[in-house]
Amino acid sequence: MLFFSAGISLVLSLAAASDSPSISGLVVDSSGRPVPRAIVQVVTTGGAIAASTFSDAAGAFRFTIAPDDCRVQAALPGFQTAAAPCSTSALRLVLGVAPVAEDIVVSATRTDAPAGQVAASVTVFDAAEIDRRQQPLLADLLREAPGTTVVRVGGLGTVTSLFVRGGESNYTKVLLDGIPLNEPGGAFNLSNVTTENLDRVEFVRGADSALYGSDAMTGVIQLFTRRGRAARPEVRMGIEGGTFSTVRGSSGVSGKTGRFDYSADAAGLTTDNEAPNNRFRNATVSGSAGADLGHGATLRFVGRVERGRTGVPGQTAFGRPDLDAFFERHDDVWGVSFDQAAGALHQRASYGLARSHQASTNLTLDRPYTPSFGGSTAPFQFSDFLYDSRTDLRRHHVSYQADGTWAPGHAGTHVDTALVDWEGERATLRDALAGTTVPASRDNVGLTLQHQAMWSHVFITAGVRLERNASFGRATVPLGSAAWYARSGGGALGATRLHASAGRAIKEPTILQSYSPNPGFLGNPDLLPERTRAVDAGVEQRLAGDRLKIDLTWFDNRYRNIISTRTLSFIPFRSQYFNIGLTRARGAELSGDVALVTGLRAKAGYTFTNSEILTSTSDFSPVFQVGNAAFRRPRHSGFVDVAWNRGRGSVDLAGSMAGRRVDSDFSALVPPLLSNDGYVQWDLRGAWRVAPAFSVTAAIDNLTDSHRMEPLGYPVLDRAVRLGLRARF
Repeated sequence: MLFFSAGISLVLSLAAASDSPSISGLVVDSSGRPVPRAIVQVVTTGGAIAASTFSDAAGAFRFTIAPDDCRVQAALPGFQTAAAPCSTSALRLVLGVAPVAEDIVVSATRTDAPAGQVAASVTVFDAAEIDRRQQPLLADLLREAPGTTVVRVGGLGTVTSLFVRGGESNYTKVLLDGIPLNEPGGAFNLSNVTTENLDRVEFVRGADSALYGSDAMTGVIQLFTRRGRAARPEVRMGIEGGTFSTVRGSSGVSGKTGRFDYSADAAGLTTDNEAPNNRFRNATVSGSAGADLGHGATLRFVGRVERGRTGVPGQTAFGRPDLDAFFERHDDVWGVSFDQAAGALHQRASYGLARSHQASTNLTLDRPYTPSFGGSTAPFQFSDFLYDSRTDLRRHHVSYQADGTWAPGHAGTHVDTALVDWEGERATLRDALAGTTVPASRDNVGLTLQHQAMWSHVFITAGVRLERNASFGRATVPLGSAAWYARSGGGALGATRLHASAGRAIKEPTILQSYSPNPGFLGNPDLLPERTRAVDAGVEQRLAGDRLKIDLTWFDNRYRNIISTRTLSFIPFRSQYFNIGLTRARGAELSGDVALVTGLRAKAGYTFTNSEILTSTSDFSPVFQVGNAAFRRPRHSGFVDVAWNRGRGSVDLAGSMAGRRVDSDFSALVPPLLSNDGYVQWDLRGAWRVAPAFSVTAAIDNLTDSHRMEPLGYPVLDRAVRLGLRARF
């Protein structure tokens, strides 16, 4: 901390004392947006580099030397180099975007940084891609990210889980504009999260607890709300409908006037989902508003409300549907943040509140049935049971972050970050049939110190977090990473980047695991945090004048203290949560991005995951035996996306695939189903502008009408077609 303060003081004192001749300017992209951390150099007529620095978060740079005859040039992989004479007044270096452009990300370091300067594996979905893909739900967008497996229990709106690099489904932290959305303990059901009014989605893979505390075991997903940028208000409207009585509509407006910007959007989706009692209804309202307060300060408000309800027919592949059970959730997120940049110092203070009310209800007994599938049949009937559980969750989040940038002579550029996060977790667990209510409360504090050292070809990040959790006490989680450009520049053989990272991460127990009063699943207040040790390393190569980018990353994760139940007695049946699981996952992610010709783009990825259960969480289950692969995590998975976007039209063909994986029928079938076959699913999207303000759209899900279960017992939807009309004024 003393080092951080000394660095800030040094920068400010040097800036105040500097009266020598200087060169200053801005680095922006072709759309006028600032490009942070571009390498800016003063080059003499003889080709020597007289000075070098990085542009700041606003794209600004400044040199305190001014040779008589020189030029200033700015470069960044994924952009075209720009240069101008030193004598040019009001230097503005415009970096043209390369065919395969670089992404500027926040989530990897909690500071603005080009993806190529951080060692973490990052996937970014920008607004243009989100719009082109026409995916109503976020989960379907995430299928096109290396290292991920998405499992949806039936049609749209049903329980949807995300597995990353062989980890559990509650190992990924999800944020909206910096506000944590996970339930206390990491659980996050993607069923109700739409892509409405999102400007971009950043997906960082790796152990990230050093920056984000609990829940960030295998990665972080951050959603960014759309902001108004144009002086003229932009109005967006859309309507579409199709198979399974699907109807989707949306309307929104965004703009900027003076120092104020705004964005607001409302959308609705309803579909019958093919199966009886599987209708899904969703409504989303979201928005943001920001104000420039002057002196480098801004104030911003964000809000998002999601309302969803879906019928729960159960494992319809094995028997009759449940005709009355349903799951309902009301989620809302609110936040305010204050940012200020003053020279080399940037600070941010924020408050966010995420609330979720969930109801899982079955108040009518359906007739018994005997599960069967193919040649397998259960030896007894299954009977329905009544339930009515209500869960209210509130997660307060307060954060303060200070970043200081300093450049001591020729020793590179350094960014020091100090941040503190406080989270107040509140929950009420209610069983409406039993008439019981269990309140729960936890207060957690985390302090992070991070140092980034940057040279023109080498980028090193080291950080550590001290976490104090009301559930398990104290924990220390470090993270270190490095990226090295062994080769820079364009041409047939472009930039070569080597990257590696190593870190540890933690996840607190869920509210149920800590506080459940149910003797069948008794909570344990003495649970330890689940932990991971994660290492990855890889190489990224750009080729053909930045028209092709290939990245190969190897990873090795070890997950321990996995929480599950252990049986205490059979008569009466009693079990309690304990830390009893250990799983290892090793593998590799291969991804490619290619701009074939103008308007034609393709992305593809393949992930090999070699997971193994080393200590079982259920000794009696054949699918959780020691030596098995992790449950529902395929050994082979991948995706392909080919997009054409030129002139008045666009076409997008996307495929996702997964190999055979361990699964269970959970229906006592004889012989049992213990694995799920692999699959390939193709989706087709298209749009055509019929007038300056109007476009027609078409979407085909499950283009080849593949029939499979995801997971066992839950058939995916047959081929579905949607047609729509969009307007933008």
